[in-house]
Amino acid sequence: MGHWKDLFGFDRRRARHRVQVESRRLLPAYAADEPQPSESSKEIAKVALRLKYQIEQVVPCEVEENVLTNPNSRIITQDVIATAKRAGGEDYKACVVFCLLICLRWFQIQSSVELWDADLHEVRAVACEVIAKRIIETEQDQDYLLKHVLLKRYSIFSEGVETDPANVIERSVDLHALRIIGSAGYQKCIQYLWRGWICQQEGNPTNFVEYEGKCNTDYWAHFHPDRMRTPFYQNICQIVFSLFYLALYTAVINTVNPTGDLDLAECILYGMTLAFICDEAVKFWKVGWNYLEFWNAFNSTLYAILVISFVLRVVALAHSSSTHDHERQLFNEYSYNFLAFSGPMFWMRMMLYLDSFRFFGAMFVVLRVMMKESLIFFALLFVVLAGFFQAFFGMAQVDADVPMSRLIIQGMANSVMQSPEFDTFQDFAYPFGIILYYVFNFVVMIGES
Repeated sequence: MGHWKDLFGFDRRRARHRVQVESRRLLPAYAADEPQPSESSKEIAKVALRLKYQIEQVVPCEVEENVLTNPNSRIITQDVIATAKRAGGEDYKACVVFCLLICLRWFQIQSSVELWDADLHEVRAVACEVIAKRIIETEQDQDYLLKHVLLKRYSIFSEGVETDPANVIERSVDLHALRIIGSAGYQKCIQYLWRGWICQQEGNPTNFVEYEGKCNTDYWAHFHPDRMRTPFYQNICQIVFSLFYLALYTAVINTVNPTGDLDLAECILYGMTLAFICDEAVKFWKVGWNYLEFWNAFNSTLYAILVISFVLRVVALAHSSSTHDHERQLFNEYSYNFLAFSGPMFWMRMMLYLDSFRFFGAMFVVLRVMMKESLIFFALLFVVLAGFFQAFFGMAQVDADVPMSRLIIQGMANSVMQSPEFDTFQDFAYPFGIILYYVFNFVVMIGES
């Protein structure tokens, strides 16, 4: 556990130990670093096979999905759930829910391969979700449910190798098992993780333990650096620093220095940018390519633009400070242009941290779906545009006296932006040009609606 004396003390041995811990990779760097298969993974695989056989016997034919999801289902009965709980025996009973998720994945793969029985395998996958949800919601020992059933990582022995360790929380998200995610025990576990009431064990991050000071009402008992690992506090800290970062950018872009000198706000802005770049580099070095996602690439692009702005400012400062120095003014203008160009990215960056709020999170899901559908529409529209452009270009080639290539592109672009220019095509290859342009606008209007 971290303490303030670790940050401001002068114990070199403790400081050296912390540096070694922080510099250690989170993922194995070489194949030799991978854990060797254990006997428990083989036993867990046997439990998964038993559950798969049980599901196949319980659901031998296609049935309606609501027959399985009904609370008083005649197929998923209490005896079926009790039999599933006993599949792991006394030693491996905690991994039953994880094994049901493994079976869920197996049935999903079978439904995509065996198309003649796809509906049957999909129904069996639903049965796996229903049984897992019933087991989670009927477990009385909450401490056992959170630490051993949901958060403990398990592996299975498949095709001669041991799979990567994972827990029910991770696997449910990967498989998009909404019934399990929506269960009360799962949501309670997420809240405990979010507030830091259950945290990773010191020295063994794969194991989760209960936070000792959860019931302590003293404020200062919770105020130490180790609590910054809590996602709730991390999110608050990131929002505060992001707002401060945005305020600095607003102050810098609204107070342009004609002489090109760096003021205090700009120094702090570029200093924070350097800190963010170092943080991204350290995380990328520890995690590897798996760390690269949309928001990481977005932030890296923003930081790259700010670095270019800073370099141009330094180049400007290297020239004479005379007001008649044209190169100094030119590089200074370029620097501010790059800085102003990054304005939308500064505000869009806040979307990453506002995602934790329920309202913004729901809106972002809707926005993501709309953007995906828009990309599909424009991909299909590109094919239509190519056909119409070839037709217009062919008409322009016939009439060699009319150089219409640029006007064709501009007219089609205006139609896509819902601002058609009919006058441009009025006398173009009359009457075929204007008729084709009317047809093109009609197709675009139908597609955008």
